[in-house]
Amino acid sequence: MRRSTNRTYGLSILALAAAVPLLAATAAAAQSSPQGPIPYDARRGVFTFASGLEQALPAVVQVTTLGQSEGPSSGENEPRLISSGSGAIIDAREGIVVTNNHVVEGGRKFTVDLTDGRIFDAVLIGTDKATDLAVLKFDATGLSEIEIVDSDQLRTGDLAFAVGYPLGLDQTLTMGVISGLGRSGMGDRIEDYIQTDAAVNSGNSGGPLLDSRGRLIGINTSILSGGGGGNDGIAFAVPSRILMYVVNQLRTVGEVKRGSTGAILGSLNAERSREFGLGIVRGAVVENVAPGSSAETAGLKRGDVVTRIQNRPVSNAGTVAATIGIAEPGTRVEVVYLRDGREGRATLTVEAPRDQSVVLGSEVVIGRGLGARTGADGLQVFAVEGGSPAAGAGLQAGDLIRLVDDSPVSDLGALAAALGGDGPRILSVMRGGEPVEIVLP
Repeated sequence: MRRSTNRTYGLSILALAAAVPLLAATAAAAQSSPQGPIPYDARRGVFTFASGLEQALPAVVQVTTLGQSEGPSSGENEPRLISSGSGAIIDAREGIVVTNNHVVEGGRKFTVDLTDGRIFDAVLIGTDKATDLAVLKFDATGLSEIEIVDSDQLRTGDLAFAVGYPLGLDQTLTMGVISGLGRSGMGDRIEDYIQTDAAVNSGNSGGPLLDSRGRLIGINTSILSGGGGGNDGIAFAVPSRILMYVVNQLRTVGEVKRGSTGAILGSLNAERSREFGLGIVRGAVVENVAPGSSAETAGLKRGDVVTRIQNRPVSNAGTVAATIGIAEPGTRVEVVYLRDGREGRATLTVEAPRDQSVVLGSEVVIGRGLGARTGADGLQVFAVEGGSPAAGAGLQAGDLIRLVDDSPVSDLGALAAALGGDGPRILSVMRGGEPVEIVLP
């Protein structure tokens, strides 16, 4: 064992010795030109990204969420801690902080801690569950803000830096690379994530993902862990392209109004791919098309499988929702789809959200974020829109709807009537042979 260690050590020394001339040449080039291949601090004689990153760090804050106190009977009248995460100041003049929805969810009071030791109460401007984003505002002077760049310019292999307050530590910076782009598959939410191997842990949620010049390219939102909740080098961030649309909507109208095309989509998987006789497992299946919609006008039909949108590959229904959901009404969107094994193209026009809460078609009912049709066993949910009331309530594709507010629904007309109007609805559904109660807000 010791011999093996010595041999490895010897080879490491030889490799380092061979690398010294290259590093020296790189350092010399960096000293002679400000555009050297690796940023070099000639005064200290080290390679570093500090000069770009240091400008962003004061704008990375700790966000603390407090809930209702335990009450007088418990002897505790102070609000109790619910969660703690990170955030990024993107507008210093207005004191605007962007963070994750799951960091502020359920909170009644919010505080923002700055790197200079100051702490301020913050007001929640708005949240968006579908993208897991939230916007806070606080009043303070002498703030810094992070420059934001277009995430569409990123390339796999670019350096990336995650900043936040993980595991109860003070502000922490970790480095990695962009491991992948356009990631989805964690549900049919609005998903188009940046994947990075920069270490992201509990407490990093809501903190910025920066490029090597200290510019914001995304907001860290989740990790994929093999078990135990630790970091396995797979983290996901909401890209700035989606981030800025959501933030602007929350700041101007207090909620996110997403565009629509009238196509109700589900995600392609191995089982459905075999059903369609396809050799792919990535794509979005058109489950149905709303009557009179842009998708119907463009010629999309039930069973079409969308494989590309705006020349971007489609992983699942979340990829399409991410593109359509941040497009202004009137935007023309190009899609590529498969129908009976043949490739087709269509141009969809993004429409403003419909005021009509429930649409009744000849074969489908669409409303409150769910799509249902008549199947062999009754009214079956075939699609659940990401970020919708139905998705938030836990409704799933495949559920069989038996009752709405304790009243039986046996056909599409009855279901449309039952879902229409205001107020919550209680759905009694069968899932895997077991009854489940779903409360639609």
